[in-house]
Amino acid sequence: MPPLSLKVNEIFYSLQGEGPHTGMAAVFVRLAGCGMGCPFCDTKYAFQTGREMTVEQILHALEPYPCRNVILTGGEPTEQDFAPLARALKQHGYRVHMESNGAHDVDVSDIDYLVVSPKKYVSARMLQKAHAIKIVVGQDTDLADLAHYFPYANDRTVVCLQPQSNLQENIDLCVKIIKQNPFLRLSLQTHKMAHIK
Repeated sequence: MPPLSLKVNEIFYSLQGEGPHTGMAAVFVRLAGCGMGCPFCDTKYAFQTGREMTVEQILHALEPYPCRNVILTGGEPTEQDFAPLARALKQHGYRVHMESNGAHDVDVSDIDYLVVSPKKYVSARMLQKAHAIKIVVGQDTDLADLAHYFPYANDRTVVCLQPQSNLQENIDLCVKIIKQNPFLRLSLQTHKMAHIK
């Protein structure tokens, strides 16, 4: 039986630019593919393009980096069988984060920190598993629908509002909502502001 392989769009070393771990150094493993097709997606280049890599090849690609934080992202990482990779990363001493749209209810027992960013549809079970829920907010956001995520905020789970495309009008809207609901947090895309990948 051939070794499991994953379709990897890119692997790169940078800083986490958004969410509760903003500013943290991490190696990003971007898996290819996403069936959601959101019009505002800023990683559309990962929808199709990628190369097949075994878990061992991915681990080898991580070796040059002086960092033990790995973020599995996409595309949408849950559309591939990521679990063997997450398990291997843990066995090799990495702290594993994952960014997901949460559409697929999957086993995340080897994920240390799960960020769910709901889009067109999301699994309630994945929202319950999330350490952070990060919601993209724009001028056309249904504020009544947005409020459905508020009850998930607790001592374990942070709910963040992320202004779509860092536009000032969207930042202003997020700030207004957070001031009215102070258990929420603001998540800016600081990697874009800093002009880093």
